[in-house]
Amino acid sequence: MQHFGFADHDHSACITKTVEEVEAQCAAERLQLTPVRRRVLEILLQEHQALGAYEILDVLRREGLGSQPPVAYRALDFLVKHGFAHKIEKLNAFVACTHPGEDHAPAFLICRDCNGVAEAQGARVALGEAAKASGFLIESMVIECEGLCPKCQAAA
Repeated sequence: MQHFGFADHDHSACITKTVEEVEAQCAAERLQLTPVRRRVLEILLQEHQALGAYEILDVLRREGLGSQPPVAYRALDFLVKHGFAHKIEKLNAFVACTHPGEDHAPAFLICRDCNGVAEAQGARVALGEAAKASGFLIESMVIECEGLCPKCQAAA
């Protein structure tokens, strides 16, 4: 089963599995997954596209979970800090991590039409090896590729 991305998959199982993985990791590391943090994670998981903090705040506001920007930003900071979400720099937005608890550094595939986002594994390995061969030490890296997802290609 595809976990997240552009391929068809069991979306409700995807959400349930990821939330369970995050809950387990929080329990193991004694991290507090508050109701707002959990809900922000669920909001990110419901969409296969990057969401801005204010889009998330709109949902929280409608659900009575907070109406001030710090509510969303604090939850997002927690999720990103602990590897449960990623910030998409190009869009100034966030996506849920599809591999919580795993030590990984994904590259992101961003659809320029629908803003769908998928994690791509392995791209950083090649760059890391090239950097190492030239004596360069990579301290941080953000790889974001823009293009068209299969659905948007078919519609074009």
